[in-house]
Amino acid sequence: MYLIGFDQGSSSSKVSIIEAETGRLVSSAYSPSTELGMYAAQHGWAEQDPSLWWKNCCIACKTAIISAKINKDDIKGIGISYQMHGLVTVNKSLEVIRPAIIWCDSRAVEIGEKAFNELGSQYCLENLLNSPGNFTASKLKWIQLNEPSLYDQIYKILLPGDYLALKMTGNASTTSTGLSEGTLWNFKNDRPATFLLDYFSIKERVIPEVLPIFGTQGYLTDNAAEELGLAAGTPLCYRAGDVPNNAMSMNVLKPGEMSAVAGTAGILYAITDKPKYDTLSRVNTFVHVNHQPNDARYGVILCINAAGKLNSWLKNNFYQHLTYPQLDQLASQIPIGSDGLSVLPYGNGVERTFENKNIGAHFTNLDFNRHQAGHILRAAQEGIVFALNHGFKIIKDLGISTTVVRAGHANMFLSPLFREAFCNTLEVELELFDTDGAQGAARAAGVGLGYYMNFDEAFVGLKKISTNSPNEHRHLYQEAYSNWETALKKHSN
Repeated sequence: MYLIGFDQGSSSSKVSIIEAETGRLVSSAYSPSTELGMYAAQHGWAEQDPSLWWKNCCIACKTAIISAKINKDDIKGIGISYQMHGLVTVNKSLEVIRPAIIWCDSRAVEIGEKAFNELGSQYCLENLLNSPGNFTASKLKWIQLNEPSLYDQIYKILLPGDYLALKMTGNASTTSTGLSEGTLWNFKNDRPATFLLDYFSIKERVIPEVLPIFGTQGYLTDNAAEELGLAAGTPLCYRAGDVPNNAMSMNVLKPGEMSAVAGTAGILYAITDKPKYDTLSRVNTFVHVNHQPNDARYGVILCINAAGKLNSWLKNNFYQHLTYPQLDQLASQIPIGSDGLSVLPYGNGVERTFENKNIGAHFTNLDFNRHQAGHILRAAQEGIVFALNHGFKIIKDLGISTTVVRAGHANMFLSPLFREAFCNTLEVELELFDTDGAQGAARAAGVGLGYYMNFDEAFVGLKKISTNSPNEHRHLYQEAYSNWETALKKHSN
């Protein structure tokens, strides 16, 4: 028996198949082979065509099945992980009306801030745990104000994972954790946030049916099964945003535990059993996947919009002829602190840690006579870590602390330099696991299916690759971080 997980990111669609009994990864595939593009008609916008997500999911799924050399009928459960905060709109025929407004689109910032102020910051925080900010609800209001003819066609709104579920099952639905990431969930009342919808003059009918995060959410239609290469009637058993799902994939489910991601964006995600919030909404609190009314679990998320994005930007624009390991080798030849060069990695839209301001990316103290390629590359990696630490301090100010962070052995965490900078700057142990979001979604599908009776069973076969600890260079990274903070204060005011 096998389980399959889909992880729909803004860069690609990934599919993984695991053997349920052992948790062993049987095969995985992703599509497209090059990064999926974003469309930006104006500065600060970011859109994608949802049909491309589905197309690439189908390609990756068929490739994974062929590679696994298994019978499609032996795949008994499906899980979905997806890029958070996006907005997909469909009409009564369940057809997409316009391109999806995705997570890093910043067009709705002013709309969300206006709602935050007029509804009352304390009221929003107590009920939403966040400012409406630049999240899904505010993006929908932007369509209402700026594209009224399209808005009038909207029957249901969906998050990216809800769209994949629609394509699979033919039904429009969502989850509480999904609505919470769009500031559409009232934590106090444990239901959709009607007060925010009323403020925005949005009818509650646009919210699709709310289904449990774990459990049967529908079955593959004949058409979907044919396109994916799976068996018709296979149940969809789990759905969650990529950040909480990434945490779930590494068994980060208990208060005090924390996960990290350093893919396109940089993420820290801390679990708490209290509905904690930052009064400035610089970090955000959402429903975690294992939340229960009588056993609360919330995830506090720090996000910086560019981590691997900065690294790939440098490679694609200046070092196309070098591989990422070669770039890492160049950076490793430079002393800690990059000889005074600091990089602020904020070049991918508005940043929540700066209250939805776009301060832009900066290379500070660049000296043409001293600094070479290695300095730039090292300062970029250090800058990403320092930006994560800047947010980590906000999380700690909420009374949430940890000494261990878990991450997948992927993306920026493949770099020994990045791992060393991370451990010494945040002063934590870093545990790396051989897993990813698609595998996590597959394991979670086993929970939703009832094959695994509890979460402990779901992590059979999960392998920890290594533990990385702070070392004798800790003081040098702390000095470099202090210099970086000086540059940040100069450019963020």
